[in-house]
Amino acid sequence: QMIKALVRQYPDLIIDKDHMMIISPDEGAMSRCMYFSSMLGLDIGTFYKRRDYSKIVNGRNPIVAHEYLGKDLTGKDVIIVDDMISSGESLLDVALQLKEKGANRIFNFATFGLFTDGFEKFDKAFKDGVITRIFTTNLVYRTPELLSKKWYVEVNMCKYVSYIIDTLNHDDTISNLLNPAKRIQKLLDKHMKDQGGQMKMDFNGQKK
Repeated sequence: QMIKALVRQYPDLIIDKDHMMIISPDEGAMSRCMYFSSMLGLDIGTFYKRRDYSKIVNGRNPIVAHEYLGKDLTGKDVIIVDDMISSGESLLDVALQLKEKGANRIFNFATFGLFTDGFEKFDKAFKDGVITRIFTTNLVYRTPELLSKKWYVEVNMCKYVSYIIDTLNHDDTISNLLNPAKRIQKLLDKHMKDQGGQMKMDFNGQKK
């Protein structure tokens, strides 16, 4: 659903290694990013959090910096993939570094968007061209203010939640629902056809 929302918003996207990368904001998000990388046939870049272990702030060792590991980003669109956005400080720091390293458009996929510190920082980042769009699902409450933001895109998961509930009520397997590989391939084929090209992948994300 995230990918569908992205290509609907940006039909000009060129989804290949020369034009796009997947970015993990930290070590914990790598498994998610590896899935997107495999399905889309893209390279991964990652950040690791360098912490100050001599201090404790709010019960945690503060993050000193996010350090990037990966290929050259110059001119490439990037997708930052994470499970949730809390305050968003780490996301915006990562996005700023990506922009400084020459990234083109910066998109963020997150399942849960909490935005616990409000939207002011995101508004500024959008105005400054640091972020392009943030995609989160409707699996948590979204305030009317959030829904009105130009940088925000809601990804509707109601259909799939209803499918899961219906399947479980019929005591059937949900494995097909949890493995969207064929649906993603169909979506990518349509996207490339609309662009006048064609891309074929096997279900491990390898281009044919």
